[in-house]
Amino acid sequence: MSVDEFIRTTGSALRGNYANARADFTVDQDLSTYTAEDQKLWRRLYERQFDLVRDYACEEYLEHLSELDMSQSIPDFAALSTRLRLATGWEIVAVPGLIPDLAFFSLLAARRFPTTVWLRKPEEFDYIVEPDIFHDCFGHVPLLFSQHYADYLQAYGVGALKAAKLGPEALVMIGRLFWFTVEFGLIRQGNGMRVFGAGIMSSSGEIVYSIDSPVPKRLPFDLERIMRTDYHIDRYQDPYFVIESFERLVADTAHDFTPVYTRLREMPTIAKAP
Repeated sequence: MSVDEFIRTTGSALRGNYANARADFTVDQDLSTYTAEDQKLWRRLYERQFDLVRDYACEEYLEHLSELDMSQSIPDFAALSTRLRLATGWEIVAVPGLIPDLAFFSLLAARRFPTTVWLRKPEEFDYIVEPDIFHDCFGHVPLLFSQHYADYLQAYGVGALKAAKLGPEALVMIGRLFWFTVEFGLIRQGNGMRVFGAGIMSSSGEIVYSIDSPVPKRLPFDLERIMRTDYHIDRYQDPYFVIESFERLVADTAHDFTPVYTRLREMPTIAKAP
């Protein structure tokens, strides 16, 4: 899908500025567009969330977040990419906001992480529907410095491109895998249950809820169950799935999903709670 087609079909729902987007939906990050108020808001967001992740985030995330030290200002993607290429071969690329699935998957498959350039408004401090630069940089980027996680994310991009060729049902199924791992995954470590999903990591409420609340189910990682499970986009999750390690996650998702899609098409979806 071209940029113009995407704008026409999505219309006013798009929040970012797509005027200068390239064919792959990337843009240049212009650091001069961030105001003093934007930088102040970034520092407030970072300080609030850092106080939480220290007690709830996985070991790998905390190690790399500390090394990056993004606390004082909105990060420069070029500087991040220089360090990231040396660590895991990834780079950060700027995008205006939400982009089409195929463009997103293609960037992941090429070890290029699409990162939104705009920052939320002060009135959205506690909740935002679309991913902004804080969600992407604070939630996703630190774990891209972890080799097994970085390899998993690239393999996901490759697998999602293949799923797209198999039809919309396969795309829905592999989309659930992204949701329950990259965005809302938990991991069991020596210090107990910890968060690695970026959607949780950048949320002040869900990071506590996902670990401490007695309400949600915390289920062992099960690829086929995940691919059958619907999820919420506007509230905390009903189940969370728990991996044992990033290395194990890579191994558990390394096989060809084609027969899995075929098998699951004959099985009912596990509906989300009302």
